[in-house]
Amino acid sequence: DVQLVESGGGSVQAGGSLTLSCVGSGYPYTMFRMGWFRQAPGKEREGVAATLTGSGITYYTDSVKGRFTISEDNSKNTLYLQMNELKDEDTAVYYCAADAKAVAPWDWVGGYNYWGQGTQVTVS
Repeated sequence: DVQLVESGGGSVQAGGSLTLSCVGSGYPYTMFRMGWFRQAPGKEREGVAATLTGSGITYYTDSVKGRFTISEDNSKNTLYLQMNELKDEDTAVYYCAADAKAVAPWDWVGGYNYWGQGTQVTVS
């Protein structure tokens, strides 16, 4: 079974930093795209960042450009999200996701095949 396990969430003051990690396992085939999404209370899940695996190609939603960095370590099957200059509006549950085809828009929730359980990030 595919498993995506996020870690690294927590509480931080505005202006601070956190790094999220997502370890993947059990993939039946290559995942072409990995992404980070977030969902704040009462809001829809939204795409934060994504990367085409092994390519160096990345995507970011406008609100995090220049502050967040997505990266991967394929030797460890691990996806990262470095978050700097955190703001109150970054408070959400953050999810890691894997996409086997990478044909849909990178930030479309429905385009991803596998999801982690989420990790809470609280900025105050």
